[in-house]
Amino acid sequence: MKKLLITLILPATLAGFAAVAQAQDAKAGEKKNAMCIGCHGIPGYQSSFPMVHKVPMIAGQNAKYIAAALVAYQKGERKHPSMRAVAASLSEQDILDLAAFYEQQGKGAEPAPKTAAEPSAQVAALLAKGNCASCHGANFSTPIDPSYPKIGGQHGDYLYTALKAYQLPKGDQVGRANPVMGGMAAPFSNKELKLLADYFASLPGEVRTVPESRFR
Repeated sequence: MKKLLITLILPATLAGFAAVAQAQDAKAGEKKNAMCIGCHGIPGYQSSFPMVHKVPMIAGQNAKYIAAALVAYQKGERKHPSMRAVAASLSEQDILDLAAFYEQQGKGAEPAPKTAAEPSAQVAALLAKGNCASCHGANFSTPIDPSYPKIGGQHGDYLYTALKAYQLPKGDQVGRANPVMGGMAAPFSNKELKLLADYFASLPGEVRTVPESRFR
C-alpha cells in the first residue's frame, strides 16, 4: 500500500513542473534567493516556531525535493506560516531555479558512505518499523527518488520537528499533510521520533549550510 501511495503521489505533486523541468537555472536561482539566505545561509541558525530548532541544511539537497517542498507550502500541504508566505511569492520558474541553485551549492561535498553506521538495537527496531531505508536509502542520503530528501546528517532537532508535524491533525497551523509520511510517523511516540531523528543526524551526510554574507 505504501509503495502504491508513493507511485500515485509523486506524479501529482510535481506534474506542474514537468513541462519546464529542463529549464531550471542555478545561476538565476542564485539571484533569487534573497528571502532564503536570512535563515538557510547562516550556519546553526535557529527557528523559534513551532519549537526551537535549527533550520534545515539545504545546500546539496535534491533539487526535485526542494521543488516539491516549496509546492507543498504553496498548496498549504505544509503549513509553516513563514515558509508558506515565501513559497506563495514564487513562480514555477523561481522554484525550479532556486531548487537547482541549492542542489549545486552542495557539489564537491564528501559523498556519504554507502551504508549507514550500525544503530542500537532499539533504533534498528524503529527503523524497521518505519521502513525508513526503503525510501531514504541504506545510508539515508540516497533516496529512491530525488523528490525525497536526503536526511543523513541533517539537524536532529529539525528532523524531530518535521516528523512531529506529520502527526498533527488536518488544519493545524504547522502540520504537514503527506499520506505516506503521516502513516509512517503516526505509530511513533515523541521519544521514538527523537531517537530516530538523533540517529539520522549522527550520520555523515551530503547536506550542509553554505554561509551567505550578502543579506539585503
